[in-house]
Amino acid sequence: MNANEALIAKFYTAFANADAKTMIECYHPKIHFIDPAFGLLKENQVAKMWEMLLLKSKGNIKIEFSNVKADDSTGSANWVATYNFSKTNRKVINRIYAEFVFQDGLIIKHTDNFDIWKWSKQAFGTTGYLLGWTGFFQKKVQSQALLSLQKFQETK
Repeated sequence: MNANEALIAKFYTAFANADAKTMIECYHPKIHFIDPAFGLLKENQVAKMWEMLLLKSKGNIKIEFSNVKADDSTGSANWVATYNFSKTNRKVINRIYAEFVFQDGLIIKHTDNFDIWKWSKQAFGTTGYLLGWTGFFQKKVQSQALLSLQKFQETK
């Protein structure tokens, strides 16, 4: 395992242990994070997102990761998050493909890719099944996620 593969493993091991502080230590100060639920987050927003998600999970999130690969500049991993979605208390098993870019021995870009329709069917049930594939619904999910993050940042 090379240094960047070890960094990815450290990040997901910390995530599995609900250790946001160690997760954030894996990131470059100029981190850019992108995923279907939040869109683009930068720098301190990324740290606060992980803190918020771990806090909302109340210790009831299971993280598994595999297929960690990296070279000097880029990397990837598969990971699965199993949890109850806080707004509906519905069980979600989200399968994610993560891509990373490294700079100065840290992650400077982290992109999580997952099927937002599959996620919305689990998180919202029938509503997610019927509307989760639409741009309108996806934008609504993203705006709600960003609003939750904004409120969380204001309280911290």
